[in-house]
Amino acid sequence: MDIRIGDGLRLKKEHPCGSRDWDVLRVGADIKLRCRVCGREVMSPREKIEKKVKRILRDGKEINPHQEGEARR
Repeated sequence: MDIRIGDGLRLKKEHPCGSRDWDVLRVGADIKLRCRVCGREVMSPREKIEKKVKRILRDGKEINPHQEGEARR
């Protein structure tokens, strides 16, 4: 899955503050995210985040990461 610094992610499950939207701060073996509503920062393994992603928001466009992966095959 192509996740880049500066992307916005919409996750499947809500954060306790009610938001599903996060900003990507760091990418590597772990991914660091910041909640767009409350500002909480979390760091989690890439594999775990990739399973939770519903949409990637990049340059004002919504990308479905699951269709993107199938198109490359």
